[in-house]
Amino acid sequence: MTAFELLTAADVQLMQGLAQRVTAIRPDLISAGASYGELAWIWGQGRAPYGATWPRRLWYSGDELVAWGWAFLPRKVRRNDGSVTDVTGASLSYQVHPDHTELVDEVIEWYDGVAAGLERTVLPTAAEEFAVKRWAAHGYESDVEALGETGNWTQLNERDLTVVEQPVLPAGFRFRTAEEAGPAGRGPGPCGRLESLGVHGQSYDDVRQTAAYRGDLHVLVEAPDGTMASSTIMWLDEANKTVEFEPVGTHPDYRRLGLAGR
Repeated sequence: MTAFELLTAADVQLMQGLAQRVTAIRPDLISAGASYGELAWIWGQGRAPYGATWPRRLWYSGDELVAWGWAFLPRKVRRNDGSVTDVTGASLSYQVHPDHTELVDEVIEWYDGVAAGLERTVLPTAAEEFAVKRWAAHGYESDVEALGETGNWTQLNERDLTVVEQPVLPAGFRFRTAEEAGPAGRGPGPCGRLESLGVHGQSYDDVRQTAAYRGDLHVLVEAPDGTMASSTIMWLDEANKTVEFEPVGTHPDYRRLGLAGR
């Protein structure tokens, strides 16, 4: 396997800076896993168990980051039920500034090098017409099944927050923030999607240590018995005046009460 450098927390901050610059001009070009909030979330919740399988490469124009590639190599994934799944293939998250599309081929060639001999997948956006053509030129084919209704794809959804209804919770429930809840924000019981995804202990702490995390924007819904019934982390991109919700989840015992929509 080709020698490579592993992703660091400092790299993630640089990559978030590129995400902010691309979001300002072409939000539809933000690749899967490459948004301001998603970068922080993926790094935080996965660094401890998987960081040793995360090679990266950065491309600069002068002192400014203009492209990056982040590969996810084979690893063992422990499920919530205690079982272990072997991920044998590789996947890629990447971003190229629209003024530097000539770097797409370099990203592809780097990925082919670090993941040589493995089944390789990547999720470019439909708006990246040039990049999609370059991936095809390098032998990558669309997975028709994955692009279907039950497939693995992401969709860009936006809404203007100038008019927002006042949230109303069911009787006995109340809003909390991770900042005020402290250790109680972890339980009792799964704290929304965080612990249901196995994000606890070191991974939970790493999420909270990311530069973009704010405890006052990690919102919880507490049930009458003290259980943290629902949660979301809001990642505020101050440069673009946007907020990304990732993750959003509700404890199975409290679903269909509209908590995640409040």
